[in-house]
Amino acid sequence: SVQVKNTHELYYLRTQCVQEKMEQLEKPSKDPLRICVATCNRADYSKLAPIINTFRMIVQDEFDIGSQLHTIVRGEDEAAMVESVGLALVKLPDVLQRLKPDILLVHGDRFDALALATAAALMNIRILHLEGGEVSGTIDDSIRHAISKLAHYHAVCTRSAERHLISMCEDHSRILLAGCPSYDKLLSAYQRDDYADIIKSWLGADVKEESYIVALQHPVTTDIKNSIKIYELMLDALVSFNKKTLILFPNIDAGIEQHPNFRAVKHVPFDQFIQLVAHAGCMIGNSSCGVREAGAFGTPVVNLGTRQTGRETGENVLHIYGDGNAVQRILKFLQAIDLSEPLQKKFCFPPVKECISQDIDHILETQSALSVDLGGTNLRVGIVSMKGKVVKKYNQLNPKTFEERIDLILNMCKQAMADAVHLNCRILGVGVSTGGRVNPQDGKVLHSTKLINEWTSVDIRTPLSSALHLPVWVDNDGNCAALAERKFGHGKGVENFVTIITGTGIGGGIIQHNELIHGHTFCAAELGHIMVSLEGPECMCGSRGCIEAYSSGLALQREAKRLHDEDLLLVEGMSLNNKEQVNATHLITAAHLGNSKAESVLHTAGTALGLGVVNILHMINPSLVILSGVLAADYEHRVGHVIRERALPTAQDTRVLVSELEDPALLGAASMVLDYTTRRTY
Repeated sequence: SVQVKNTHELYYLRTQCVQEKMEQLEKPSKDPLRICVATCNRADYSKLAPIINTFRMIVQDEFDIGSQLHTIVRGEDEAAMVESVGLALVKLPDVLQRLKPDILLVHGDRFDALALATAAALMNIRILHLEGGEVSGTIDDSIRHAISKLAHYHAVCTRSAERHLISMCEDHSRILLAGCPSYDKLLSAYQRDDYADIIKSWLGADVKEESYIVALQHPVTTDIKNSIKIYELMLDALVSFNKKTLILFPNIDAGIEQHPNFRAVKHVPFDQFIQLVAHAGCMIGNSSCGVREAGAFGTPVVNLGTRQTGRETGENVLHIYGDGNAVQRILKFLQAIDLSEPLQKKFCFPPVKECISQDIDHILETQSALSVDLGGTNLRVGIVSMKGKVVKKYNQLNPKTFEERIDLILNMCKQAMADAVHLNCRILGVGVSTGGRVNPQDGKVLHSTKLINEWTSVDIRTPLSSALHLPVWVDNDGNCAALAERKFGHGKGVENFVTIITGTGIGGGIIQHNELIHGHTFCAAELGHIMVSLEGPECMCGSRGCIEAYSSGLALQREAKRLHDEDLLLVEGMSLNNKEQVNATHLITAAHLGNSKAESVLHTAGTALGLGVVNILHMINPSLVILSGVLAADYEHRVGHVIRERALPTAQDTRVLVSELEDPALLGAASMVLDYTTRRTY
């Protein structure tokens, strides 16, 4: 027997068991699962249909409707809903006894779904509940959570929903973070050529894209009177807008149908409804479609009333709810169910204050980001996990033109995305680190460095996001280095610190009160262009006396060439063939071997950097300075000495550390993605 010491070990053992089961289930099963998919209305059918259709493709067979039940009692009040549940419970046992399913798939929070789950649980049938753990703020919450407590397995759309189920004592080894199944169809069906014809068929020949409104308002059963009032106010507002409007509502008033701007219907086929929502100018009402599916297309939504209070919403609803692979995850999850295990479900009581490990997205998928690092010479792409591990790297020479560069980035990212599937990595987004001044809000490079051609006033986000169907973040390489330190390095848990990159150029990033500082025109932390001399060497920015003109790799290379031309560089133990280009490494080597001229250059470079750091300490007073890049170790001692010699007494004890991160640019680019997906505001 194994003695489990704590909940973390228990969690690890559970995931090991899941892995072993999945390995066993890679072999084809002799007895296929009998799965009953129960659908109650058009809304949950849109979630369940992709799963049914995928099964059909796998077995190359047709699915017949096993049974149809009419359980809705006429009437729109609370009593009618209760009677409908009771009628369903009377009829369901015969159906389930005849079908004998191994697993019942039930979706959402409708009262009819509660009847299904209740009947199946009492008849010892395993239940997989889709989209549990969510919060909307109405009676739907109580129904949804009740179904979750009856269910044996769960496929959820969001990490927040997953945490809710865990806090409700559900076994997290039986919870799949799948994404929204309807998003699989949304993302594949969005760009249809006939969308204009669909708009015309429902709203008229003269209606254009984004010139109409879709209205969808449901009654809130816990507040009927207020629901009616809100509906009336919505109609008044729609009349005042004077726009063509498609209205979907359970009870359609005759007066609505007579209004010339209104087309009132009870049902629209889901594939056509997708197009109507996607190309609408606005959606108004209280449907969950507004706070979820509409976000896939960026359609503006006005949410009315309390029906969706508590639902997760955000500027990136597509990244929150799905990536187009939910169905495949659910199928894999279904195949992992062991029918030989005891049917009685177990409840777990975890310490809810503990954070569940975030690098496991069930079935051993690791939440990951694609990182792109654009340097003056090389273009690198990496798959980076939540814990900062670079799972795989790709490296190519950086092309000289914009078109070639974008094409190469896309090809490398697509290759990485394909490899990520086999590496069990789930790609959440793309982060880009690049030289130059960047507007991260728009994903554009404003001004490039001279090392990267055709890279000024270019939009990086749009072509990457459009081609890869992923959210894209872009920032300056110095800022990315600071973000990398904040998430994975010395800056973790430090409220105020500065990172300085020492490489071909000099750059950096400032973290103040745990947030990255960009500045009004996005040129904050251009630390390489702090002037430390009125009459210093010329800098690539056009000015003189900048830190970069003294301390960068290019500056050291310039001085190395000067010494070499004067036969003052090489000392005993060094050699240089005719074809080899003199660079900063030769200068550093000469200094380490006792070349006084090289030592003097390195001393001046370190002093210039140290003076720049002192200026930073006097301006923003960080508690930590992190030196990053290939020259960091050579400057650490001198920078610390200058601080103790030149800084004000209260700043002289500021710590100076050399970064321990191997790939700060890739890690920083990844952190933009990973921080956002875990709901940290970037």
